[in-house]
Amino acid sequence: MSFRIDPRLSLTVEVRRIAAGEIELMLRHLALASGNPDKAMHDCRKSIKRLRALLHLVRSGNPDFFQEENARYRDISACLAGPREAAALIETMDRLAEAFPEQAAAGAFGTVRGTLKARRSGLLREGQALASLVEGAAASCRAGLRKVDTLVLPDDPEKAADVLAHGARDALHRAWAALAHAGKRGKAKDFHDLRKAVKAHAMHLLLLKKLWPGPIRARRKAIEALGERLGDLHDIFVMRALLADKAHPLGSKAETKLGDRLLKRSERKLRKSCLAEATQLFSDSPRRSAKKLARKVRDGLSRNRSSLL
Repeated sequence: MSFRIDPRLSLTVEVRRIAAGEIELMLRHLALASGNPDKAMHDCRKSIKRLRALLHLVRSGNPDFFQEENARYRDISACLAGPREAAALIETMDRLAEAFPEQAAAGAFGTVRGTLKARRSGLLREGQALASLVEGAAASCRAGLRKVDTLVLPDDPEKAADVLAHGARDALHRAWAALAHAGKRGKAKDFHDLRKAVKAHAMHLLLLKKLWPGPIRARRKAIEALGERLGDLHDIFVMRALLADKAHPLGSKAETKLGDRLLKRSERKLRKSCLAEATQLFSDSPRRSAKKLARKVRDGLSRNRSSLL
């Protein structure tokens, strides 16, 4: 399945095809959840992110469909989030151990990591609860798959170009706004919003690969790398909040204090690099980028449709 919008075909046909393919992938991942829950749920949530990015891209073409179906997949993702986020926190401690090998060798992170592993195991221990969660998610996916056939979008080249440009501009605008807030306020939520916008933009670059104005490979690679670093930063924010929770300690006072101090050091480096990279990648204004895209899409769609006549 190609995660690309083919300009030779109608926008409705292409979005239905891509959406149905992602939902079918979700169902396949969920079917494997009993054997490897971590991987299945992680892979399913990645497909959900791709689908939601697609829905955001064409949102203006059918707002009612977007509102209903985006809410569906947002809810499914939230249901599957617990086990994956628990595993991500363990990975955060592993990265911390790599960054500070002397402390790791001395066993500074052992208790904290052990507590996180126990919590993760607890989330997956109840087989019946997991089965119920997976079946509920699968049922909603099947309903969403049927709903895809009802989607109708503008297929006139002018209107289709406006829809795609509008969606791409919104993601760029969200990235711009989040970057400004992250640079000024530096709150965890600002960086999380930046991460979501960056991830959506990366998906849009894939979807619009044949229509994006200008070189795309290098930009997509840099955007995806930024998204990964912002993900690591988000995990650090979550981990530091857990370490600060005195009502549910992850380890001794000395261990949690050391872990927080070292995580804060990693956080400062990631904040600085993420802000610098994002500033460079989003230097062009969303409006100017959208105008370039609309012109390229409009020309591309018109040219390709004419060649088919």
